[in-house]
Amino acid sequence: MTLALPPYAELLGLSTRRDDDGGLLWVMPFRDQVIGRPGFLHGGAIAGLLEFAALGTLYEALAGQTGVRPKPINVSVDFMRGGTDTETYAAAVITRLGKRVANVEAHAWQQDRGRPIAAARMNLLLSRAEPNTRQD
Repeated sequence: MTLALPPYAELLGLSTRRDDDGGLLWVMPFRDQVIGRPGFLHGGAIAGLLEFAALGTLYEALAGQTGVRPKPINVSVDFMRGGTDTETYAAAVITRLGKRVANVEAHAWQQDRGRPIAAARMNLLLSRAEPNTRQD
């Protein structure tokens, strides 16, 4: 899957690939644009990576449904440990996909997927275009 990424994702250097199970995996390289304090990732870069992972997974699940636009209601990010000078990965899972609301969880990690550096929960309103009901 090739995604046209917005400028912020390009600034972060984000790319996507598939994990061994076929799930969407987001990758952020360690580089000057994502440094907070020396040798560590900036919290905003980590949060951005988590947001792209959540939205990307949701967009993939909504593929084929025309007229559906996700609008974030809220996002909560938990920082568990400092991200260091290595690649950072993120993946997300949809915990609820209803007609009006979607709930998505994303996790970011570095060397070990079982030791996440951050997690996010995102609740989104699914705005659906009204069908054209015009009668002549």
